[in-house]
Amino acid sequence: MRLTGRVAIVTGASRGIGEAIARWLAAEGAAVAVAARTEEVRDKRLPGTIHSVAAAIREVGGTALPIRTDVRNPDDLAACVQRTVAELGRIDIVVNNAAILIPGTLATVQPRHVDLIWQIDLRAPLLLMQAALPHLRAAGGGHILNISSRAAVSPGPGPYSGRRGGGAFYGMVKAGLERLSQGLAIELQDDGIAVNVLSPQGRIRTPGNVWAQNDPEHPDLDFEPADAMGAAALWMCTQPPARYTGRIEYDQDLCAREGLSTAMRPRA
Repeated sequence: MRLTGRVAIVTGASRGIGEAIARWLAAEGAAVAVAARTEEVRDKRLPGTIHSVAAAIREVGGTALPIRTDVRNPDDLAACVQRTVAELGRIDIVVNNAAILIPGTLATVQPRHVDLIWQIDLRAPLLLMQAALPHLRAAGGGHILNISSRAAVSPGPGPYSGRRGGGAFYGMVKAGLERLSQGLAIELQDDGIAVNVLSPQGRIRTPGNVWAQNDPEHPDLDFEPADAMGAAALWMCTQPPARYTGRIEYDQDLCAREGLSTAMRPRA
C-alpha cells in the first residue's frame, strides 16, 4: 500500500468530505488523526463523530486516532499536532478540510460571522500548517492538501445578467486559501513539502452542505458520498512533492484525467 508508514491529519473528518478523505488515506495504509469537534451527535441532520469515523477505519484494519479539535481554537490545533506525533509517531500529510459558510449579504452580514469564517476557513489552515511544519520537515517532506471550492473562482467582470448576490464571503476566504497555498508551495518546495488545493467539481450533498435545507426533526439522511474527493486526495498525496506542488485541482476532472476509480478497494 502506497501510504504504509505514513501519518495524516484530516480536519473536519467526522462526516462528509473529511470523512471520505480520511477513509481513503487509511485504506491505502496511512494512520489517520481524525480531527473535528463532534464527539456525539447532537443534531440529527449531522450524523457522524470523530469516534464513529475512527471506528469505521479500524473495522477494516486501518489505524485511526480520534482527536477532538475545534479549529477555531489555536491551542486545539497545536494540541492536535502534538498528540498525533505523540501517539502516531510523525506527520507526513496534513489535510485542511474543516470549513463553514456564513449567511448574509454585505448589507446583512454580522461582524461575528465575518470573524467566524475567517478564523475557521483561513486562519485555522494557516496555523495547522505552521504547527505541523517542523514535523513534516523531520519526516523528510510530505504533503499539505487544502480543500477549497469553486466559489474561489473569480466571476470575471460584470455586469452579471441573471446572477444573484451572496456567497462573496465564502469566495473571499477560499480564494485567499488558494493564493496562500501556492505561495507556500514556493516557500516549502526546497523542504520537499508539496502544497496543493483540491475542490469538489460541484455541489456534493453531504450533511453539512444540505444542513440548512434539511428538516431538523425528520431529516433526509440519503447523503451523497464524497468518494471522488477521497480518490483525488489520495492520488494527490502519493505524488512526488518535487514535481507535483502548487496545483489547484477539481475532483471529477482529476479522476477522469488520471483514470481513478471512485470505488474504494479493500485493504490488502
